[in-house]
Amino acid sequence: MANDLLYLSRADVEAVGLRMPEIIDLVERAFLEKAQGFVELPPKPGLHPEGDAFIHAMPAWLSRVGAAGMKWVSGYPQNQARGLPYITGLIILNDPATGFPRAVMDCTWITAVRTAAATAVSVKHLGRQDAHTMGILGLGVQGRANLEAVAHVRKITEVRCYDIDRNRTAAFVTEMAARTGIHITPVDTPRAAVEGCDVVVTAGPILRNPKPIIEPDWLSPGVVAVPLDFDSYFTAASMRAVDVLVTDDIPQYLYYQEHGYFQGCPQPHIDLGDVVSGKETARRHPAADRIMSVNLGVALEDIAVADEVYRRAVASNLGVRLPL
Repeated sequence: MANDLLYLSRADVEAVGLRMPEIIDLVERAFLEKAQGFVELPPKPGLHPEGDAFIHAMPAWLSRVGAAGMKWVSGYPQNQARGLPYITGLIILNDPATGFPRAVMDCTWITAVRTAAATAVSVKHLGRQDAHTMGILGLGVQGRANLEAVAHVRKITEVRCYDIDRNRTAAFVTEMAARTGIHITPVDTPRAAVEGCDVVVTAGPILRNPKPIIEPDWLSPGVVAVPLDFDSYFTAASMRAVDVLVTDDIPQYLYYQEHGYFQGCPQPHIDLGDVVSGKETARRHPAADRIMSVNLGVALEDIAVADEVYRRAVASNLGVRLPL
């Protein structure tokens, strides 16, 4: 109906029952469509009311899927001390034929799983086939989701994890070892979570003025590194030192660079979508190339997943209909 919309709470979104392999497939197909020219993805404008906090508008149009919408999302690092989530917000889906909003849903769960799914896509297409060790720095929601997602595309047998909060580290080890059956070792330094690993994921907060610590000689030959926190962990020197620098959207990376992020960092060589589509080959020397995929987190991921959530919610009669 054009005169009402479907509201989906976080509980409704999760009740749809999308599994991680399905989410990875949705995100991978969205990147393929992007490479083929079927996605409109403008850079996300943002507000910055407090310190490193942000509120971003993230629109996307996936023409082959027929999904149009926007995520209105906030990230407040200070919320963790308040007992509140770092990431909160809403996703609005529009009917592409009329422009009418057809659904509004919580974005918290979708943001977590789509980010992890994009990491899995990066590792699938950029990582060594025999990758089995993984380092994770930052053990909150994204640390957990990324381990789960990467384990679906590579046979991970060992994880080294680091967080400045020892209680969070202990909880991560207990929970994720039980959930995944993978051997997880807590380490005392960021370097110990990076050196010797085939896959490295950093999942700290995004900072306007970061103090990165990961240096080039920490990165092993053959590694694929996926920073989810911009340049908060990786130094500009480490980004310049990798053999291939990939990002999930080159225009948005350059947009952020113009607005003060990634200072001193190089421009990306390849767009992730072009690797997914086969237009570009990133790993030319399987055992030697050090590759980094700077995943900014782009709206095509959110809208692809939200559209499937909406379809399944309608089929399952979930949510509440609200008049416009």
